[in-house]
Amino acid sequence: MEKRVFLAIFLSFVVLAVYQAFLAPPKPEPAAVAAGATANAEPASTAGAAAAQAPLAAPAPAAPAQPAAAPLVADVAARDIVVETDAIRAVFSTAGATLRSWKLKTQLENGQPLELVPGDLGDAYTRPFTIATNDDAMSRTLASALFKPSADALTLGSNPGTLSFEYRDASGLSARKTFYIQPDQKPYVMRVEASIDLGGAVRPVTIASGPSIGMGFPPDSSRTLPARGVQFTEGKVHYLAADAIAKQADYSGEMRFAGVEDQYFLVAALPGTERVQVKYANINVPIPGDAENRHRTFIAYTVAVPGALNLPFFLGPKDFDVLRAVDPQLVMSIDFGWFRLIVTPLLIALKSINSIVHNWGWSIVVLTVIINLLIFPLRHRSMVSMKKMQAVQPEVKAIQDRYAKYKVTDPERQKMNQEMMALYKSKGVNPASGCLPMLLTLPILFAFYSMLAGAIELRGAPFFGWIHDLAKHDPYYITPVLMGLTMLWQQKTMPSTADPIQQKMFLLMPVIFTVSFLWAPAGLVVYWFVSNLLAIGQQYLTNRIVAAPARPARAIAKK
Repeated sequence: MEKRVFLAIFLSFVVLAVYQAFLAPPKPEPAAVAAGATANAEPASTAGAAAAQAPLAAPAPAAPAQPAAAPLVADVAARDIVVETDAIRAVFSTAGATLRSWKLKTQLENGQPLELVPGDLGDAYTRPFTIATNDDAMSRTLASALFKPSADALTLGSNPGTLSFEYRDASGLSARKTFYIQPDQKPYVMRVEASIDLGGAVRPVTIASGPSIGMGFPPDSSRTLPARGVQFTEGKVHYLAADAIAKQADYSGEMRFAGVEDQYFLVAALPGTERVQVKYANINVPIPGDAENRHRTFIAYTVAVPGALNLPFFLGPKDFDVLRAVDPQLVMSIDFGWFRLIVTPLLIALKSINSIVHNWGWSIVVLTVIINLLIFPLRHRSMVSMKKMQAVQPEVKAIQDRYAKYKVTDPERQKMNQEMMALYKSKGVNPASGCLPMLLTLPILFAFYSMLAGAIELRGAPFFGWIHDLAKHDPYYITPVLMGLTMLWQQKTMPSTADPIQQKMFLLMPVIFTVSFLWAPAGLVVYWFVSNLLAIGQQYLTNRIVAAPARPARAIAKK
């Protein structure tokens, strides 16, 4: 039984190691576009019969194009409009009434507010919140038009505010875009109203995101996952990697949310119950001067509606509480994997503890203690069962030796199993009770891993000393080594029913696990290290409660 226990644990950690390797930063693929190329995105398709058409990543002109008709309501020159709140610093441009920058003050990248709009692409690509319609000439006019702003700047603090842009020309073309900043005091939500009409006739509207969050950030940034499309439809969340988008880019229907996400951040429209069409596109941007001809991958998306557009957008961190305050279903954008049902209460508990402790590392320690107290009965039962198994092992070995001469297919082997079961029953030993409680604790380990890999709350969270980010691996690999030593110590204290050769093989397991945890998040290693210490303490307590098994006075007589 002990062999099966250790084999199950070993295989579980192999899965964990593979899972970790899967989440590690992928090596950039060779550029899929030739040198000097800019993108592989295609124009958005139409939404139904009257959907709008807008470029996802078409090169924008270096200077505003001359409109076909004289502007009646427009700005005199392209300029920036800065909007400041307690949470963000946004920069809009009157050229196209688009977004140039969206910085998160609460999230830092290299000591500076983190930028969600890739800024090093310049004017070569469609900017966020570019609007278009189902007429190409009209769309080009709107993309280059100088919209008249309602304010030169906004400083809002924690209060909501409104910024409007308007354009009208002599041809009867009229467009208006209104950004409602922090509606309902939600710091990372912006409601966008956009309308286009020609001579009073309402035209369909498409709004484009342009290249969104992802590999546009420095290679040494904290992001470890590439950007993906994400959408919530029919009660399920769907993550769309670049290869999936290449196969299918267009989706339509009721979408609770749709946009682009990476490991820690989300930029998405929130249609709710409104029917929309969403189109995604992969954008490959060559890295200038890169000898290996690699590229950075962005994902763009457009949202199209039949008439005027009125949608909220979320542009911010995937903080569980922040997302839940916007829409309870929006927390599904955090990819907690198969263990979401366990991860969610774990994260809620961890956040509650941190509100008291004010240190995420010590909060993990406290939560680990609580978890181990909860599983104390299971672990105690497992340890007691293993002690009983150790006590009857000589008798089990005697039975096995008597039947060793028979082949596995020989009917006499059935008698061996019957004798062993009778022995277990007479001694009050349940072979399954030793491994099952141990295996029940493994989902908690995987849930912890998923939580630490996806929870932005731990991004950049220090513990003490050299551990400055619990979401990254220990830079000096001290905690993984300590964890391996405690595993070895724990193994020495556990009752063993294995033969000497197997025991030596089991000594390799702490080494294998230590290597597997070298690049695991430091928070996960802290959890496992503390769990090992508590398990060791519990083992010593169990050894005192359950006396060491006495050697049997005599072996069972052979037949």
